[in-house]
Amino acid sequence: MERIPDDLVIGGAEAAVLADQLLRGGRPFHAHEVLEAAWKSGPAQERDLWQGLAQIAVGLTHARRGNARGAVALLRRGAERVRAHQAGGDYHDEAGSRRAGRPSNPFGMDIASFLAASDDLASSIERDGLDRIPPADLSPTLLAAGP
Repeated sequence: MERIPDDLVIGGAEAAVLADQLLRGGRPFHAHEVLEAAWKSGPAQERDLWQGLAQIAVGLTHARRGNARGAVALLRRGAERVRAHQAGGDYHDEAGSRRAGRPSNPFGMDIASFLAASDDLASSIERDGLDRIPPADLSPTLLAAGP
């Protein structure tokens, strides 16, 4: 796959789908570029979400490249940023009603499962190193399972 354009402007739903495809396909660096584009072009209230997800994708990239320390640091830092985003502020739902906190599955993403996978991977790398990590653990899904 060619590099994601530096000037990519992408909406949240499209970014979530494309990043999920790239992560599942074992291309976390490309997923990072998509998530970074959403972070840079999206609304201010979503930037911490996209930045945290991009950091997790970079952590997965480090893991695939054999950098255990970098992987753990970025997986944890990204998860913390996403959690802080999820906990803070109000938002408006699709009907325009004000809601407390942040949506748990924005743009169809299963944030809780994705963060759990990131946490589990970071802990496994710290405990066992990278050699014993199953390849599937390096390709987490971002989108919630369909009906």
